[in-house]
Amino acid sequence: MAGKVFFSVTMSLDGFIAPEPVPVEDVFSPEGRSDPRVQRWMTKWSQLQAWAFPQRFFRENLKLGEGGEEGLDNDIARATHERTGASVMGRRMFDAGELSWPEDAPFHTPVFVVTHERRDPWARPGGTTFHFVDDGIETALGRAREAAGDRDVRIAGGAETILEYVNAGLIDEFSIALSPVLFGSGIRLFEGVDADRVALEQVRSEPSSRVTHLTYAVHPR
Repeated sequence: MAGKVFFSVTMSLDGFIAPEPVPVEDVFSPEGRSDPRVQRWMTKWSQLQAWAFPQRFFRENLKLGEGGEEGLDNDIARATHERTGASVMGRRMFDAGELSWPEDAPFHTPVFVVTHERRDPWARPGGTTFHFVDDGIETALGRAREAAGDRDVRIAGGAETILEYVNAGLIDEFSIALSPVLFGSGIRLFEGVDADRVALEQVRSEPSSRVTHLTYAVHPR
């Protein structure tokens, strides 16, 4: 039996999942980090994700060191990883990750990158192989489903790629870690959503001391 197609993101209280975009090469270069735009981006991103990085699972998976918090946030982070048999992401997310992920990339499953250019698969230590798909989101999802088997497929991001899958009616479920920060501007998760086609059913709400985890089933309207 095929698994679900889902996404899981952190979102600010005013609906943003990332600050205003800046060139990824600036964010991850020593020269770029002295740029005030990059400094603002890093500050806002760190505030948004402040719940995640103290967790034991994140620290282990991103090679940030031993130890870390345990509890609801950690359990949800680990369960999200364990349910995922394959991931799909857009090219911008891959480009940023290629510069920032450890050599042992944190997926440990096949990842299908939606792109406009051909590239050979890129295998990393620890079981992650990036496959580059240049003929659309449905092809990428089909390949991810096949690779995942009876586990779930995660649409990893970014916002534009997630929205394409939502508007195409290809998402079964999603989770938001609602973070107690306000951005005022940035990249909205649902900017341009086809609301006439999407109906939501709340599955659960799980508050922790840092964020509130909201899970919704997605149905056609």
